[in-house]
Amino acid sequence: MGTESIVLYKLIVLYMLDRVNFTLTNSQISDFVLEKGYTNYFTLQESINGLVDSEFVYVSTIRSSSHYKITDKGEEALSMFENKIPYAIKQDILEFFEQQQINLKKETEIQSDYYLNEANEYTVSCVINDRNEPLLDIKFSVPTKAVAVAICDNWRQKSTEVYDLLVQQLWTSKPSC
Repeated sequence: MGTESIVLYKLIVLYMLDRVNFTLTNSQISDFVLEKGYTNYFTLQESINGLVDSEFVYVSTIRSSSHYKITDKGEEALSMFENKIPYAIKQDILEFFEQQQINLKKETEIQSDYYLNEANEYTVSCVINDRNEPLLDIKFSVPTKAVAVAICDNWRQKSTEVYDLLVQQLWTSKPSC
C-alpha cells in the first residue's frame, strides 16, 4: 500500500466531513469506507489518526464514541487536493449521505453522556441540537451508574417526547386562584 493510497483515504474522510454540517462518528465513516471496500479497518484508522495528528480533523469523545469534525486547516487541505478524489468516489459519498442522512443527523444531534460528580452520584447530560445550536440541554443527578446508563440509552428514543412534554408543561399557563 503506497503513500498515495493513504492520502486518498485521508481525502475521502475530509470530503465526507466537509459535506455535512455536523460531526460524524468513527463508525459512520467506517461503515461507508468498509462497505465500499476502499480499504481495511486498520488502514482507515491510521488515516483518521493522521488527520487528527495533523489537526485537519478535530475529535471529541461522547460516551466512548469518537466524533469527528473537519477543521479550517482540513478544509484548506481538501480544497487544494480535492481533485485527487475520483468522481465516482465523490458520487458514492453523496449517495451514501442521501440514503443515510436522517440516521446520520439523528445520531449526532441527540446526545447523552454521564460522569461521576463530587457528591459521588452521576450527573447525566441530555442534549438535542438543531443545526449545531442547543434546542434542549439538561443535566441532572442520579444515584447510580446503572440509572445513568439507562437514561443515556433511552434518550435517543424518547428525546422528542421529553422535549414536547417539557414545552407543553412549561408553556401551559395555569389559572391563578
